Amino acid sequence: MDIIFSHTKPITAKEVSRVFKNSGIRRPSDDLERIERMIKNADIVIGAWLNDQLIGIARAITDYSYCCYLSDLAVDRQYQKRGIGKALIHYLREQLSEEVALILIAAPEAIEYYPKLGFEQNNRTFIIPRKK
Repeated sequence: MDIIFSHTKPITAKEVSRVFKNSGIRRPSDDLERIERMIKNADIVIGAWLNDQLIGIARAITDYSYCCYLSDLAVDRQYQKRGIGKALIHYLREQLSEEVALILIAAPEAIEYYPKLGFEQNNRTFIIPRKK
């Protein structure tokens, strides 16, 4: 299975919507206009491509100097448990320097996943939830 990872290949809202729906991640999958803004306003969007089909995505906001917030990590269920999420995070970290902390808020069902990738759990996080 030859998967191509790229942060320069264009990604459409429709492709991202399909990955979100097929991955199980809770996102506004049917709101293509909002997904388009999510893509456009991210600092880096990395796609995992198999035969020109998007099967995974990592989307992040960063200053490239101090911190990077990984806002989306999603892999189509059909391709999960094959190291694609890990490879997306590895690719993202290659785009950052060692000065940059990688931060995320894990979904409850993913709490066990992230420590396997080197993330440390932190109980100092605060959030003002979105209303929509």
